[in-house]
Amino acid sequence: MDSPPPASSPAPAIVPLALPALHASHGGCWIDDARAGAAREISKGEAIVAAADTPLIVLNAPLVASRLGYPDLSGLDLLELFAFVFPARFVVPTPRGLAHALELPEPKGDAAVPGFLRLAAAALITETTRPAWPQREGAWTVLQTMARLHWPWAPLLGQSIRRPERAERWLFTRLPEWEEAPPRPQPAQVVLDEAAIAARLAHIAGSDAEDRPAQRAFAQEAAHAFAPRGRARAPHVVLAQAGTGTGKTLGYLAPGSLWSAATGGTVWVSTYTKALQRQLRRESRRAFADRAQGERPAVVVRKGRENYLCLLNLEDALQGGFQGRPAILAQLVARWAAYSQDGDMIGGDLPGWLGTLFRRRGIAALTDQRGECIYAACPHYRKCFIERAARASAEADLVIANHALVMINAARGRESGAQPTRIVFDEGHHVFDAADSTFAAALTGAETIELRRWVIGPEGKSRGRRRGLAARLADVASYDDDGALAITRARKAAEALPGEGWLARIGEGTPSGPIETLLAATRGVVHARDESGGQEAGYGLETEAAGLDGAYIAIAGAAEDALEALRQPLVRLGARLDAILADPPDWLDGAARARIEGARGSIQWRCDLLSGWIALLARLGGPADPDFVDWLAVDRSEGREWDVGLHRRYLDPMKPFAETVLAPAHGVLMTSATLCDRNAKGAAFEHDWDSAIARSGARHLAIEPRRFAVDSPFDYATQAEVLIVTDVPRGDIAALAGAYARLIEASGGGALGLFTAIRRLRAVHGRIVDRLARAGLPLYAQHVDPIDTGTLVDIFRDDPRASLLGTDALRDGVDVPGDSLRLVVMEQVPWPKPSILHRARRLAGGGQAHDDAIIRARLAQAFGRLIRSGQDRGAFVVLSAAFPSRLIGAFPAGTPVRRVTLDVALQSIAASVSEPVVSGPSAMSSDPTSGVTAPPTSGNPA
Repeated sequence: MDSPPPASSPAPAIVPLALPALHASHGGCWIDDARAGAAREISKGEAIVAAADTPLIVLNAPLVASRLGYPDLSGLDLLELFAFVFPARFVVPTPRGLAHALELPEPKGDAAVPGFLRLAAAALITETTRPAWPQREGAWTVLQTMARLHWPWAPLLGQSIRRPERAERWLFTRLPEWEEAPPRPQPAQVVLDEAAIAARLAHIAGSDAEDRPAQRAFAQEAAHAFAPRGRARAPHVVLAQAGTGTGKTLGYLAPGSLWSAATGGTVWVSTYTKALQRQLRRESRRAFADRAQGERPAVVVRKGRENYLCLLNLEDALQGGFQGRPAILAQLVARWAAYSQDGDMIGGDLPGWLGTLFRRRGIAALTDQRGECIYAACPHYRKCFIERAARASAEADLVIANHALVMINAARGRESGAQPTRIVFDEGHHVFDAADSTFAAALTGAETIELRRWVIGPEGKSRGRRRGLAARLADVASYDDDGALAITRARKAAEALPGEGWLARIGEGTPSGPIETLLAATRGVVHARDESGGQEAGYGLETEAAGLDGAYIAIAGAAEDALEALRQPLVRLGARLDAILADPPDWLDGAARARIEGARGSIQWRCDLLSGWIALLARLGGPADPDFVDWLAVDRSEGREWDVGLHRRYLDPMKPFAETVLAPAHGVLMTSATLCDRNAKGAAFEHDWDSAIARSGARHLAIEPRRFAVDSPFDYATQAEVLIVTDVPRGDIAALAGAYARLIEASGGGALGLFTAIRRLRAVHGRIVDRLARAGLPLYAQHVDPIDTGTLVDIFRDDPRASLLGTDALRDGVDVPGDSLRLVVMEQVPWPKPSILHRARRLAGGGQAHDDAIIRARLAQAFGRLIRSGQDRGAFVVLSAAFPSRLIGAFPAGTPVRRVTLDVALQSIAASVSEPVVSGPSAMSSDPTSGVTAPPTSGNPA
């Protein structure tokens, strides 16, 4: 998210609020009762008693409750107040971050925090008294509702926010409406001039930018993706390996913006992480600045529907759908919606910490998570954030999207008039994983019950506004007899799908209907074949869809018949809707057409889903399909079963990717710092293009892609070091925790700890967090702290003494330049999980070589977090005595690699923290006893 301007400076005469404030960290608890004149340290028990007796000012109540071990904590949370006063503005949810946002002095030490919280509360309330408070509109009206909901801040704000002279507009009348636009003409066919590309790059980089020959070469190579296509189903495919610091973002925006300006076409840039989307939004402003003020938007960020606020869901929540604390959340979201840039709730300008303050999945309930959109039948359709983004993207010069959205839209045939023809896949090493998820089939309880709800609608005592097919298409049913009959038959057939309570029924051995019977049989087979001896009680179980007995095959056949009985009327209904759209009746106005087109798309998606399930079941009694990997699974989390079903994945998901995404495109650029593997070739490490080409999908279209590679401009010999620690025993949690604590202490914080198992992460965190807090080194952790991952990274980035523990989500896409990240620690080699799917791909991909490529990619991605600029310096530590030498190629050329004891590693890290960056070859020294040297620089294979 873009950094907002700082809050207006508070008046000098601000007096701390005369209410007590509490601060709790892993180093202790402090309270300022507004009478003693200074904060005093208290025990956890005293803090709990104080919090139970009177409302206290706190910062991030769920986090304070977690540290006190008192889940019922409530009080005056400053984050809620900030969200009310400054909707759509982000703040790092720490005392330091709040001080910076409010331009207040930063508290020095834990003991000063309670007094600061009182001052910050006064500053926020004072802001609402300013005549020029920019977020005033709507505040008084929302506050009246919040007072009725007994929001703790309401009485205090009621004294400072005056009733407006004129009635405030309701949120749903304030939001602007989108407008339809005529279709854009086909882009002109041009060949970009090399000199023009270079000039464009120089312009958008700015006159003060450093000279980057590698970036210029990258931009020229990227331009080939924008050349006219020579024949159908043969797009220009460019694979570009560009080391960190190359400047590849501006490198592809330069030819992309030039092509868009010359042709009137749209460039799509697809990313895997939200962090890169935010970066692209910032950096694209200069590239498209000459058209930013035009009639159509220059740059649009597109995400899946589940990321945006659904206005109908919000209206339902505001009118009684949410009760208690969630109702307060709904009011704060309404405040945000009025000021939001695009209604993006996940990674947009809604603070990520807001939803975590309310302990329920309230944010998810306000989005379209279940495909329940009623399109033009919605009273807010013309103001819908989702529809506005879709239409804006059709008019934009640049669309910033994610891999999943690009693939899903292509697979489901959505927005046929605006299918991207020039696509840049940044973070291209994740395209394979995104395709793997997109083109998967999962016949599970969770999926089938959602399909039942979509067809039938609410049943029994279920609440909410969800409507079934009959309600959504009532006008069609009254006009078209065949359509009405198809709806009736589909509803009847959907009753064979699992209903509420299905998981309990199959656990008790009393399934209802053919699909629940199949799920019960699947669960029985998986448990019968489990060979873990109960050792994997916290994890999912799976078994091959092979060697199944006759009874199971018969059950699967009955389930297949039930699914086909549902698919057929849906196909018939889709055909009737097509007929109505082709020969429209008098009542089919623009809104009705849009609603029926939306329903038609949803029906086709469900038909495709059912076809995939039917194909999966049909093969169970016969030979395996070599294109697929099928298995049965019971999904569990911390010992609790939550889903059961059959799964199918493509052995090579790039095959459907090539057909649905590549074939219709004219040009595709895939780029990443870790696009290629680096294999050992004799004494050297060289780029392995075979794996990159295979994971691009180009060969499925008989295309030979262009290849380009450039190394990072950073001096890894002097900026970084890889330390392989050899004396931390594997499986010894105490030793592992001790190593982490000592390493973080040696670096003075600024450490990112990466784990392959949540259980070990939590064990290590619990052992060291208090020790580090007493040393003034805050430690945060995924799966421990009640904070979303994006906010955890923001906290980590903001405080150079903080450290962060996490899992795979932090191994890639985390951009923390500067002093805040100077140490990365991996608890062990990130081996692939030995799943059935991995085993099949390992067998097809060359055995050990397949595993090694995966591990090297993970190591390279983790190492890439460390050095993000020419001024960064740090150490990368792997706590593994048996680290294979063949994996050394994961690290950039010239990086020193040493096998050392923990004590030696600590000395090296402490020395690097206290010394400036040293240039020169002497920094490439390695342990002479290790037998491991830095991988030498390889030539450019392209």
